[in-house]
Amino acid sequence: MEYVEFTPDERELADLELLLSGAFEPLKGFLGHDDLHSVEERGTLADGTPWPAPVTLHLPDQAGPGDEVTLLDPEGLPLAVVTVTGQGATGPLRSLNPPEHGPFARLRRTPERVRAELGGRETLAVTMRGPLDDLGEVVATAKELGARILLLPLAYGEAGPAVVRAALKAKNQLPEDTLVVPVPLAPREEPELDLELREHVATAYGATEHLAGPEPVKIPGPPHRRGLVVFFTGLSGSGKSTIARGLRDALLEEGGRTITYLDGDVVRHLLSKGLTFSKEDRDLNIRRIGFVAAETARHGGLAICAPIAPYARTRDEVRAMVEGVGADFLLVHVATPLEECERRDRKGLYAKARSGAIPSFTGVSDPYEEPDDADLTIDTTHLSIEAAVSRVLDTLRAGRWIR
Repeated sequence: MEYVEFTPDERELADLELLLSGAFEPLKGFLGHDDLHSVEERGTLADGTPWPAPVTLHLPDQAGPGDEVTLLDPEGLPLAVVTVTGQGATGPLRSLNPPEHGPFARLRRTPERVRAELGGRETLAVTMRGPLDDLGEVVATAKELGARILLLPLAYGEAGPAVVRAALKAKNQLPEDTLVVPVPLAPREEPELDLELREHVATAYGATEHLAGPEPVKIPGPPHRRGLVVFFTGLSGSGKSTIARGLRDALLEEGGRTITYLDGDVVRHLLSKGLTFSKEDRDLNIRRIGFVAAETARHGGLAICAPIAPYARTRDEVRAMVEGVGADFLLVHVATPLEECERRDRKGLYAKARSGAIPSFTGVSDPYEEPDDADLTIDTTHLSIEAAVSRVLDTLRAGRWIR
């Protein structure tokens, strides 16, 4: 048996908190293959217990049956331990530490504690992802039912604090005994499943009636004011770094945007110093680049990244990081063929890789997974760097990321 440490993504951490708090009763852990299949086909667990939506954990590659996996928060605090019971399946969760909450931590309470505070009274729970437009309806419904009001702001992601603020503002216009309890419930893509899960969580917190508040209306700003990550990927020698630098220079000359440039080689010397070129360390290097780029974009900046980024799954993780903060992501595949990259070989890297002096070299002894989701593909075999930069600039102008 091996002991593996792993930090789940934001959605999985939110689900983990609800599992540990009891808000997802009767679930004792993430769904395994049989339960997941049954939920998707019939809306029940494998034993027939009704359950509305998938609640899954993507295990790290190195975790196998019988291994114990410690789930960490982003700061490294151990939250829970699970034992891998099969391929992609885990057993019940064993809690280690309560999650360390951020904004409005004082308002967080477990379902058990809220139920005790409600004391068995009729309760109208209102789940919120945005401001409540019609407080009169809430008051009238609660009065008709003789119920206490429980506001459950679904405080997930970047918009979470704003939803809690909206709930506290609404509370000031509702009866004095109204409760506000933030719940980190991530939205589901299918509206019906999302509603069913909201109802289930509301019931866990003691609701006898549930009212789903309106979804927030998102009005994105103009593209030239939104954060953007231009992410170049391609083989060594493909020209991606040169194009990326040319793009940086052109944007600095034009002005109007804050530019951050993250070149793969530079990051290796600074942010990722000490990492090897194993698959695990390559993935970690790309995640670090993605994190910095996402933080840049979160505040409206434009980040240009130029690593090799050979693995599709890790590129997908970076896209998710960026889009998760409300920014845009543009994937540029510099698709210069291996033969041309090797012919150039200005650093002599391919020759060393062919001789065995450099192990795990992308394109020679390690794979490069070509993207099938690139927003722009460029082959520099017969294309000058200036022309390649112009193609990227044209794409940015067409998308109105620059004016």
